[in-house]
Amino acid sequence: MRIFIKNMLNIRCKILVKTELEKLGIPYISVEQGEVLLSEQLSPQRYQQLKDALSISGFEVIDDKKSLLIQKIKQLIIDMVLFSDELPVENYSSYISKKLNYNYTYLANLFSEIEGITIEHFIISNKIEKVKELLLENELNLTQIAEKMHYSSVAHLSNQFKKVTGLTPTNFKNIKENIRNSGEKL
Repeated sequence: MRIFIKNMLNIRCKILVKTELEKLGIPYISVEQGEVLLSEQLSPQRYQQLKDALSISGFEVIDDKKSLLIQKIKQLIIDMVLFSDELPVENYSSYISKKLNYNYTYLANLFSEIEGITIEHFIISNKIEKVKELLLENELNLTQIAEKMHYSSVAHLSNQFKKVTGLTPTNFKNIKENIRNSGEKL
């Protein structure tokens, strides 16, 4: 039995879900980002127990098909932008459409209707999160980061970064380094 969980996006979330499953004595095969594969079908009562336990931990089990599709779009984007070393060569709309086997216009309209933002804005915000991570790792310069994240130029990356965060990439990096250094002095 597969259960889909909204906003279960990182390792900490996976650990919390595993803990809840173990507390309830529900055997599972795997717990991945946004999805749990159980080794057996749950009775309606056990399913409700699991939903209630996960709800207390801040998770929502997805029961309807539209919400499930939105979760799949989000997970695909997050996997693509945050966890993949290489972004797809084709444009995002084609990639998402192909992976989910739906018309992109339908997916984009559904996403905007339910999430209140466009898929493009969701992609941008996740790309900026990845840029922040790369800036703080201090292994790549801004030109290399722009190239890695498929920006047309450093200026394009910097403009988008400033729109999202209110800071230039350099200001962001300096502020984080100053905070880190002041923490070391304490």
